[in-house]
Formats: sequence, structure tokens, C-alpha cells
Amino acid sequence: MSTDDMPRTLVVIAHPDPGSLTHHVSQRLGAALRPGAVEVADLHREGFDPRFTPADRRAYHEGGGHPPDVLREQRRLDRATDLVLVFPVYWWSVPALLKGWIDRVFVSGWAFEYSAPAGVQPKLQRLTTHLLPVAGADAGAYERHGYGTALRTQLTHGLVDYVGSRRGATAFVHDSEQPSTEATEATVDRAVRTVAAAVRVPAPRP
Repeated sequence: MSTDDMPRTLVVIAHPDPGSLTHHVSQRLGAALRPGAVEVADLHREGFDPRFTPADRRAYHEGGGHPPDVLREQRRLDRATDLVLVFPVYWWSVPALLKGWIDRVFVSGWAFEYSAPAGVQPKLQRLTTHLLPVAGADAGAYERHGYGTALRTQLTHGLVDYVGSRRGATAFVHDSEQPSTEATEATVDRAVRTVAAAVRVPAPRP
């Protein structure tokens, strides 16, 4: 965690096009969070490799010696009080780039510990995680088909709860491909305000 008492937010973006709505949302969020401390991790621009490599596997089995890019991301998270994942929804899940970032960075020994006597021991209680998915479908489709529930199960229960992070805000930008730019901007504004407010007001500890 940050060495001072000031909240520090890490915004992680997973989209290859800097002109995308995903990047626009992240820029709006950064502006809403300032003058607070904000760091942006643009995984595509920075060339993060999402592939789980033999070096990652050795580190998993040997309990250390993680590749330098993984250690860099862990240090970023160690400095943060809040994490915001901003991403387009692909096939009702996260893009492969973001999934690989999660797979490689949130590893045993850093994000959690496991032993037969104690079971899983989460280690990221200091962190609050927020989700800002950009979805093509409207909110009604997500409700009818359970897409929102599926995404929350994957990320909120499968990742956030597992590593002990506090649950922050989840704010979808639905119907992101609608023809009206005004309507899209209103949806973006609501989502950004929801997440920014949640960052400013820390989530209660469980």
C-alpha cells in the first residue's frame, strides 16, 4: 500500500485503440478522481504480455522468482488503495489481455497463500476493487440473460473475494454502441460518477 495516508487509485485499461470509448471512460474517470493520486496502467500501450509462461509456472511451483513485468504490476498494486478495472465486455467476460494480467499478477504468495491446515488465506485486504465494464448490450439484455450476474461472479466472487479485496463499485456503461452520442455520454457520466464517489468514500471492512 502507499506509504502515506493519501488514497492512490490504479486504473487498469485493456483496449488496443486509444480512441475507444473504453479509453474515453478511463480519461473521464481520471479527471473525476483528481487532484487525488491516480496511476494509469494501459496494458496494450505498455506491451504487457498476457501469456502465462514457463517462467510463471516455475515461480508458481517454487514460490518466488516472478518475471520482472509481474513484479512491476505487483508493486503498482502495492502502492494503491483502490483498483479500477476499465474494459470492454468480450463474450460476457474480460478481454484476453486483462484476463492474462489477472492470471499472471494475482498469484499465490502475493495475492493469497494456501496451506493444507489453513486453506486459502487472502492477502489483499488493503485494496478496494471497482469494476467499470463497457458493454454493447443494453441493461435489459443483461438482466434477462444473466450476463451481469455472470460477470460479477467471475470477477467479484472469483477474484475480489478470493484475494480478500474489499468490494467497491460496479458501474456498467451499457448500450455503448448506440447512435446517440448524447445518450452514450450520459451513461458514461453516471458510471464515472458512481465509481469516483466510491473511491472517495472507502468501502467498509467486512
